Amino acid sequence: MTVTIYDVAREAKVSMATVSRVLNGNPNVKPETRKKVKEVIKRLNYRPNAVARGLASKKTTTVGVIIPDISNMYYSSLARGLDDIAEMYNYQTIITNTDHDPEKERDSFLNLVSKQVDGIVFLGGTLNEATIEDIKNSNVPVVICGTSEKDADLPSVNIDYFSAIKEVTERLLEKGSENVYFVKANYSRQLEGRIEDGLKAAYDEAGKSFKEEYIESVAEDYQTGKELFEQLVDHDADVIITMSDEAAVGVLHGALDRGISLPNRLQLISCSNTRLVHMMRPPVTSIAIPLYDIGAVGMRLLTKYMNDETVDEPNVILPYRIEYRLSTK
Repeated sequence: MTVTIYDVAREAKVSMATVSRVLNGNPNVKPETRKKVKEVIKRLNYRPNAVARGLASKKTTTVGVIIPDISNMYYSSLARGLDDIAEMYNYQTIITNTDHDPEKERDSFLNLVSKQVDGIVFLGGTLNEATIEDIKNSNVPVVICGTSEKDADLPSVNIDYFSAIKEVTERLLEKGSENVYFVKANYSRQLEGRIEDGLKAAYDEAGKSFKEEYIESVAEDYQTGKELFEQLVDHDADVIITMSDEAAVGVLHGALDRGISLPNRLQLISCSNTRLVHMMRPPVTSIAIPLYDIGAVGMRLLTKYMNDETVDEPNVILPYRIEYRLSTK
């Protein structure tokens, strides 16, 4: 039989209003009463009815999370940070996977809005124009993490990709590298545009000639990374920088299959610093993006919007670092 708030109140010998205040974190409850109610809730295994609570408070305490590919470690690392903070603030998450499909992305957003979620977070990917228009027409708070939609004027959390890639490339050029190739992913067109700008700026400041062929097509998973390596090795690449760690594994294995040693003949750098870079041999140099923190800060930022708190900075830039390992000189 389903346990109700009435059962909890009767067992704890308090009013239903008191139980409700305990459930909602209201401070106007005596500590001993709060403890007694929580003990009864645990003993009876009471689960509040989210729908009923939503009708009463006009909030569902749920947050929608839209992810392009939940199986990719980049996105799942973002999601882990978000989920931990959501739990801390007593929010449940509803995760949807879009497979980088613009139609599925838009459908996911509209479906979450119809479920009356209190807020929505986009983790990575590039928002299509139709989705951006839907966001503008809705009254649901939205935060984007690990991506950038500058023209959409949306709250966001990220790192300064321009400075990160420029810093890495400057060091490579100073040490004698000539052909530095960057392999894109599907994480965000805006972000990858900033990375391309950083790469070009490093070449310009070094007085070296940048070639458009240094910007390579998308490789986000192992197989496409390995296939793309076969093309790049014929271009005399000195360095390959991959946006995706999974693609970096494919590049590394492609090099090993061809008998190419790292870092003597080829240097490899990734841009996510997930645990994959530690598993590779040699371990791969990476721009250490604080993926967990991006997701966590993004969720905290969303709670401010959902609760009408003051937001001093809607576009948060977190610090990065470069982890130099054995795949570079």
